[in-house]
Amino acid sequence: MNARRPDGTWDPLSDSHSDRERAERQPVTPQTESPAYRLAYADMDFLCREELRPVRLQLELLKAGMMLEEHGVKSTVVMFGGARIPEPGGDPWAAKNEIQAKNLTAAARYYEEARNFARICSQHSLTHGGAEYVICTGGGPGVMEAGNRGACDAGADSIGLNIILPHEQAPNEYVTPELSFNFHYFAIRKMHFLIRAKAITIFPGGFGTMDELFETLTLIQTGRMERIPLLLFGKEFWSRMIDFEALAEFGTISPDDTDLIRYVDTAEEAWKAIAAHYRIP
Repeated sequence: MNARRPDGTWDPLSDSHSDRERAERQPVTPQTESPAYRLAYADMDFLCREELRPVRLQLELLKAGMMLEEHGVKSTVVMFGGARIPEPGGDPWAAKNEIQAKNLTAAARYYEEARNFARICSQHSLTHGGAEYVICTGGGPGVMEAGNRGACDAGADSIGLNIILPHEQAPNEYVTPELSFNFHYFAIRKMHFLIRAKAITIFPGGFGTMDELFETLTLIQTGRMERIPLLLFGKEFWSRMIDFEALAEFGTISPDDTDLIRYVDTAEEAWKAIAAHYRIP
């Protein structure tokens, strides 16, 4: 069985799907049962070998990239933030004591702002056919769920970039199924977050959120990434957790490096900053 190329012409060689099916139907013999006889691309034990790590890295980069391109996604607005932040009126399930329960319950306002921001952004995205300013989250609960949910409120598609973790993490129900991806490598996942981003919004969160913030800051500061709006939701939270002014005063960053970030407190304020940067009417 021949395969059709992307340009509509036929490939005279047998396609990989058909050959894999043929291999599965072959007679059972000591030779065909040997791992050596398996087709390399259909041999999961082989693909998971340590020596194949470069191939797996490439596959994770290729798969999501090709599927996003086929879906017509041209640019994204990335939303980072804590998985532990509940929706208003929700259970602060991650709290380990009364103080954490109180803080997380109060932080539910960020869930609502994230949802509102994603809705506003997605409404604008739909005016571009849903190809530009597509909401992209980590696909999990908390702020990530709020982002995908806001896009869903607007009737727009949204992306979820999940990752395998020691504890179970399923994609939230608001991610567009065709744009719900799963990763093994944090590095490749981060690349997919940033290579299409027109803006980065960062809500209160923990180590993972901090990692994503500083990764983005470093790339922009060093000129390895275009300077785009980098918006920190919740000035009260961020100014307490990270003293950027102290870093500049000490001399470990330049005084103007603090201009790489902008604090916002509402969804409307964040969208206005993005619209002003790109001169969106």
